[in-house]
This record gives sequence, C-alpha cells and structure tokens, in this order.
Amino acid sequence: MGRLELYIPVGKERLRCGFTTGTCAAAAARGAAQALLTGEFPPAVTVTTPAGVDVTAELTACRTGPDWAECTVVKDGGDDPDVTDGLPITVRVARRGDGLLTVDGGAGVGRVTRPGLDQAPGAAAINSVPRRMICEQLEAARAAVGVDTGLSAVVSVPGGEALAKRTFNPRLGIEGGISILGTSGIVRPMSESALVDSILLELEQARAEGVTDLLVTPGNYGLDFAQQVLHLDTHRAVSCSNYLGVVLDRAAALGFESLLLVGHLGKLAKVAAGAMNTHSNTADGRREALCTHTALCGGDTALVRAMFEAVTTDAALELLKAAGLREPVMASLTAALQENLRHRAGELNIQAVVFSNRFGVLGMTPGAEELLARHRRGEGANP
Repeated sequence: MGRLELYIPVGKERLRCGFTTGTCAAAAARGAAQALLTGEFPPAVTVTTPAGVDVTAELTACRTGPDWAECTVVKDGGDDPDVTDGLPITVRVARRGDGLLTVDGGAGVGRVTRPGLDQAPGAAAINSVPRRMICEQLEAARAAVGVDTGLSAVVSVPGGEALAKRTFNPRLGIEGGISILGTSGIVRPMSESALVDSILLELEQARAEGVTDLLVTPGNYGLDFAQQVLHLDTHRAVSCSNYLGVVLDRAAALGFESLLLVGHLGKLAKVAAGAMNTHSNTADGRREALCTHTALCGGDTALVRAMFEAVTTDAALELLKAAGLREPVMASLTAALQENLRHRAGELNIQAVVFSNRFGVLGMTPGAEELLARHRRGEGANP
C-alpha cells in the first residue's frame, strides 16, 4: 500500500496526511489506461493533487481483458480516523469509439438520488474534482503514446456498499455505496472538519429541496425525543452534533425561515451559558449554568453547592424538584438559551425545546409551539 510521508502539526502532535478516494481513483485510472494503451502495467504512478502535493501510489490487482485494463489503489487515510482507510479503489478503463473521456461508478460507488449535492440525481457519487483528476490522468496516458482514442473509466469499490452504512451517505440520499471525494486530493487529519462539512452539506441539500422550516437535534437523544414524545416529522431532521454555532450560521445564510432546536438539557445548558461548540473537550459549563440560574431564582447556598456537586443533570433536576424550583430555574435557563440563540442566528426565527429523558419537556422558547405544529403537519419537510 502506498504511504504518503507528509506531516502537519495538530496541537502538540505531528500527524501524517493521507490521500483521498479521488486521488486513489485518479492513480488507478492512470495505471489502467497506461496498461491498456501500452500493454504494460507500471508498478506505481505519481499523481499531482490539486493541493500541489505529489502522491505516488502503488498499483495492485492489475488485470486485462478484451479492450480493457483494471488497477486498484488502496486508500491511505494517514492519521485521520477515516472509515475508508485501507479500502481498495478499483478503476477499469476501456476503449471508446468516439474519442471522449468519461467517468462513471460501478459496484460499491453510490448513486445520487436527491438534488443539492455535487452531482445530479442519477449520477454516480463521484464529485467534480475527482472526475476532473481522473480525466486528466486519462488524457495524460493517451498523450504519452500520442493517441486520441476515447476512454471510459468505471470506478468500483469492493465492500463499498456495506461501508456506506457507516457514513452520511444514506442520510444524503446516496444509495448503493460510498462517494469518491476530495477537493485537495489530500486527507488532512482533521476529522472534526470532515464531520462539520458533512453536516453543512445536509443543510445545503435540504434547502435545495425546498425545505424552509428546519428541525435540528444535537444527536440521537434529541431525534428520538422529537419522534417518540413530540411526534414530529423527523425524516429531514439534521443532527448538528456539537457544532451548533456553525449550523446556525449556515442556516441563516442559506435563507431558512425557521429553525427548531430539540435538545437534551445536558447539551442546551451549555448553549445557555454561551457555548456554541458543545464538545466536552471544548466547553462544558452545564453545572455552572444550572447553579447560576438556581441562584438567580432564589436557591440558597446549600442547594447551589449540592447542584454543583450533582453528577448528572437528572440528579440536579431532582434537587430542584425537591426545593420547588425546577420550573422557575428551567424558565430562567430557557430564556438565557433563547437570548444566545437569537444573538447567533440573527434574523432567523429560532426556537428551542429543552428536555430530559426522565422528566420530559423542561422548557420551550415562546415561539416553539408554532414551529412544533408546523413540523407535526410536515410543513417544513421535503415537499
């Protein structure tokens, strides 16, 4: 397997970069095209990525047949925790009689079924930059031998259909396999960036499909509560994970009319304290927020100290219930939550529902009922 020896500093570490599925496909296409046109497989090929970095990829599983040749390049994800690391990317190149260079997907490469993505519905999920990279390598192969014969490249990924279930593809409407991706051709070990990009892509796709009223949850707790307790239509709900701030920014920029946020107290207490990235490595503040609003609502020192020492938010809610302060404290915290959401979202009509699995709905911003009704009727869903 080819290994890219390119390192970047990440925090206190030096992490090794890898190369994208798009780079794999381009390298495999070059090897297959060269073999088809010359009758010989090179042991490796070098591809210059859009980032300007040269990647030398080893070719494996090389085969030929009547007017076709096929090569495989194994994906190197570097130090990024990428589910496609070690995956074989295979390209079969065949002659065409019309002089054109074409790219398509085979087994294990997904097909686009919804608008709003890089490729139109019906096309293989091979994004524009990898398509261009593959065509450049096909052109280079035929230029090297001075011919202008047409060539078709079909990308396949053994195991791609099963692996796709562990990606965002099913949510995006990409069926039957993984996507061939990459804008720079290089995988930089920043998995958080990749996750954020996937979330923002869901927003863009929803807007392209005509969704105006957006339902957002931080994760599965919120999604399950929205479905099972609030009885909302969640088939186009977007999970913002820990990245609420960037989701609010993009939702406002895309022109959504409203956003309803349904989240567990453990997450939204952080937002009420002003944290728009709620990952525990970035911000916590749950107990500080709960203690502050408890004090604002008249809780004494003993109660505030007990709240500060509570291990879970449900334990804190038990203390508030015993003190007769659960409702006022939740109202105060929800008001702070609304203030921070409005400040970040600007003109976007944003409302929130705060819940706990044990105690149910704990708080709602003033306009939440109206948006709940819309999502129960499906007004904000895919037309």
